[in-house]
Amino acid sequence: MLLRVRVTLPDRPGALGQVARTLGVAGADIVQVVVLERLGGRAVDDFTVVWPGASRVERLLAGLAAIPGVQVDGVWQAIGAPVNGGHDAELLAQVAANPADGLATLVDAVPGLLAADWAAAAMVSPDWASRSGSGGVSEPQVVYASWRAPSPLHLPEVTPLRARPFAEPGGARYAVAPFGRGGLVLVVARTDEDDLPAAAFHITEVDRVAQLVRAAAVILGDRLDAVISPVV
Repeated sequence: MLLRVRVTLPDRPGALGQVARTLGVAGADIVQVVVLERLGGRAVDDFTVVWPGASRVERLLAGLAAIPGVQVDGVWQAIGAPVNGGHDAELLAQVAANPADGLATLVDAVPGLLAADWAAAAMVSPDWASRSGSGGVSEPQVVYASWRAPSPLHLPEVTPLRARPFAEPGGARYAVAPFGRGGLVLVVARTDEDDLPAAAFHITEVDRVAQLVRAAAVILGDRLDAVISPVV
């Protein structure tokens, strides 16, 4: 199976090689490495690896934990081959080529781009700011969800103001980005599965989602209002 392994490690010569060797010794075949962050002498890297299904992931985690200064931020199953930023332009081209299905195209593609489980476009109530409860926010209404989304789908409470990551206590990790039209937002989720603790969305991943959503909103324009209207 394909796994995504996120580690924080010292940003010094040899540290990345030590992690790569440890992954190899544990039985993982590395197919991609993405550097998410380099700051203050530390780096955050995502390794996409092919992992033997019969092997226990605890062996992999124990090997990484034994490396001085290395912290495992998450290990989760990735769906499909790893993709990079070059696929973002291709996705937006597909949205532009068939705008009638543009929103569905975006929602279906984003989980694969970010090694996420599912995504959904949803409407936040126009009067969200005046609602009582948790910060005055109500549960969004689903407009369209990707094929791996739970059914029925209960979305977390979100605000349509800015792109951000967040997590439910003991639950899923989310990234949310507004389209800037009404209360339409894109919600992307990772969940723990088979004792594999998924990593939270990194700020670079949130920025990537936000850029895709903003670009798609420009391409689709008034078509998004047609999607929103039946929900509102």
